[in-house]
Amino acid sequence: MRILVIEDHALVREGLMLALQSLETADDPAEVLGAKDAEDASQQLERDDNFDLMVLDLMLPGTSGMAFLGVVRKRHPHIPVVILSAMDDIDTVTKAIRSGAAGFVSKASPTATLLTALRDVLLGDVWVPPEYRELTGKRKRPRTVAERYGLTKSQARVLELLAEGKTNREIGALLDVTEGTVKIHVSAIFKALGVTNRSQALLIAQGKKAT
Repeated sequence: MRILVIEDHALVREGLMLALQSLETADDPAEVLGAKDAEDASQQLERDDNFDLMVLDLMLPGTSGMAFLGVVRKRHPHIPVVILSAMDDIDTVTKAIRSGAAGFVSKASPTATLLTALRDVLLGDVWVPPEYRELTGKRKRPRTVAERYGLTKSQARVLELLAEGKTNREIGALLDVTEGTVKIHVSAIFKALGVTNRSQALLIAQGKKAT
């Protein structure tokens, strides 16, 4: 399991990274990485976006956390994002959830609450502070195409790049793998989606039925 923590205050970030080690299991040790701002996080994601979860502060220097949330949902939709913020009023919570956050935890919450929220999100829930449950509801977040069809993270990333119109060679260069490896992923994607060509796969990736 890989987690990315985006928080500009070094002491807070390091404390969070240490606390999130509690999410690891014997069979799936957690790798927790940190980023000081949106630019730092973007650079890490460009190198490798194979993350299971992202914890994002809203008050970041430069690009705000709310703005970066939109970027992540567009470029890396397979990564669920949990907002961790001192701004925990209902308007902020609602805006974050409507913008695609999978959870929202107040910085005033104890560590145990954060860990509970992250575990719920990893199971597919949308998590918000208890006092706002009646307003926003605790519900399942929509499953991604990768989750619905059982694609691996590598296959999900290849499908995203296919949807951007990239060729196998371009995808290989972006992911630092051989073109042959990309072809293997593409074949596995077609099989999982029950399609025979790229056009049909892209329809499903866009939430449409393949014909």
